[in-house]
Amino acid sequence: MITQNLHTHTIFSDGKSTPEDVVKSAIDSGLHSLGFSDHAPVPFQNSFSIADGELSNYIAKIEQLKTKYADKIEILLSLEVDHIPGMMDDFFIQNNDLKLDYTIGSVHLVGERDQANLWFIDGSKRKIYDDGLQQFYSGDIRKAVKAFYHQTNRMLEQQTPDIIGHLDKIKMHNQNRFFREDEPWYRTLVRETLHLIKETDVVAELNTRGKYKGRSDSLFPSDWILKEMKALKIPVIISSDAHQAHEIVLLFDDAIEALKRAGYRSIWKFQHKQWLEMPLF
Repeated sequence: MITQNLHTHTIFSDGKSTPEDVVKSAIDSGLHSLGFSDHAPVPFQNSFSIADGELSNYIAKIEQLKTKYADKIEILLSLEVDHIPGMMDDFFIQNNDLKLDYTIGSVHLVGERDQANLWFIDGSKRKIYDDGLQQFYSGDIRKAVKAFYHQTNRMLEQQTPDIIGHLDKIKMHNQNRFFREDEPWYRTLVRETLHLIKETDVVAELNTRGKYKGRSDSLFPSDWILKEMKALKIPVIISSDAHQAHEIVLLFDDAIEALKRAGYRSIWKFQHKQWLEMPLF
């Protein structure tokens, strides 16, 4: 049984539930620890990240819940930080007093320096993905996917988060329309990123959200990537990337089965400020 979820969102960013409702759901679901990882502020107007001036309120709220529920569940403070070259490079330098328990690094916006240059690859609307592919890459999917993975690699080299979020998110709105995952050029890009994950000692998450939301036919990452990760001995966690309290452990059983198919026999857990390897079954 998986007893931890380190990737969750609340009303402080683009989630729909209050932090306390998420805590209550986690306790009811049998979790022993819960990490809050709302989207870190970005330097432009948006509807998905913690708003300007709200970061201190977010931190205060999570710290309050840590104390209130200390006898029932371990609560951890984190942020999911977007790596946007020229815009978010210095986030941790500027915020080195946040005292986060861990960090998640992700790429949702491909591009750099200015909001007008950013291709949004996430969200519920496939049309935004398709329009951005045309606008920024003239429909050249190889160039676009290469930009995504190279931006991910730059994050690993320069920011080095504790956890990499949904490392193959670029496939979500593709759904085999523009490229297939068995194409050699695509697998080469993924393998480059996997080797960097290994070299930088970053933990990879197996993220269930795309599948339970019906936006992806597979988990993030796909089965073939999990097998490559196992061969490289990359540590892995399971998360639901919950945006609502009831999503806290959705498809965790599917994730366990995917890891078993890939040959994993253990999973990692962050507890009392350290990573521990736990039996998967």
